[in-house]
Amino acid sequence: MKRIVASILTLQQHLDALAQQPVVYRPLACPKCAYGKLWCHGCYGRKADRHSPASASLNPIPIPRFLCQGCHRTCSRLPECLSPRRWYDWMMQQAVILLLLSGRSLRGCTRQCGLDRHTMRRWWQGLQARHQKFAYFLRARFPELGRAVDFADFWRQCLQAMALSQAMAWLDHEGVIVP
Repeated sequence: MKRIVASILTLQQHLDALAQQPVVYRPLACPKCAYGKLWCHGCYGRKADRHSPASASLNPIPIPRFLCQGCHRTCSRLPECLSPRRWYDWMMQQAVILLLLSGRSLRGCTRQCGLDRHTMRRWWQGLQARHQKFAYFLRARFPELGRAVDFADFWRQCLQAMALSQAMAWLDHEGVIVP
């Protein structure tokens, strides 16, 4: 299932889309049974606004849920700016990856970003572990990335060509499980 809705790059765009055209979030079919009738089934809140001060925070961010009439399971869709299984958004993850690609240590990243080094190490190791699969699909769609010779060169070129959120949304649409 395409879990990420592309082209919604900010939390404010997400809130506006939910208010004005929530149909963009509705999946065409159930990801479990492929039945084509999904009902809106409310939403759950996610604390996704980690950049704003508490007084101006948009939290909780509503994430729409859908119920399948066939198998009675629920699914949800996320805007491109949010990572499916992580607390922090793609923008923060991209900043950390770029720092690590430039040779910065995890401790240096901690001082600059204020994140726990164990979290950043998990992101870095996860990207390294999935690199072959991600690179295969991204090179198939973006042939200019085929010129990269190694992990670091590939991700530098990729992040110069597009945002991490865009790359992960594209992988999601290809059926690749993204973090």
